[in-house]
Amino acid sequence: MREDVSRAVDAAHVGAAVAEYQPVQWRCTWRLEKRWGDDQSVDPYEVIEREGNLLLYGGASLIWETLIGNGGAGALQYLNTGHAFLGVGDSSTAEAASQTDLQAASNKTYKAATPTHTDGTSSGNASITYSATFATGDANYSWAEWILTNSASGGRALNRKVASLGTKTSAASWALSVTISLS
Repeated sequence: MREDVSRAVDAAHVGAAVAEYQPVQWRCTWRLEKRWGDDQSVDPYEVIEREGNLLLYGGASLIWETLIGNGGAGALQYLNTGHAFLGVGDSSTAEAASQTDLQAASNKTYKAATPTHTDGTSSGNASITYSATFATGDANYSWAEWILTNSASGGRALNRKVASLGTKTSAASWALSVTISLS
């Protein structure tokens, strides 16, 4: 009987210790800078900064597959330089975790995205930023959605956001940056 009481006390301590920790949170902030012309050194005429997106099931699976070493080819291509794309489209279809791509029927454009991450062991190292610029000749239509994916066609999408961002014309270039952090 004394042994049973000891196990119960151990179990209670284990459960209490688990309850002290907060779950990991997926956080996404994004920024859209709108500039006249293609010169990225001029000040933007408008900046939109917001939080939120939806981590897609396929994107979550991609994360786990790359953690166990199964990434690097096909749909499981890493989201690294040369294999990261930000896409925009004109669909306002609500986000759903089962989606695999932009929802726009025809007005959708993908641009190679540059990932930025600093390796380390402090809280400042728990994020990554992907950035892409859509030049004056790119994506000239109403922007209602964006996506981060590992291919401009047939890849694996990490996340998607529906937001009315305005109508881009050939007079402007728009730079989209997406920062994902775990906390």
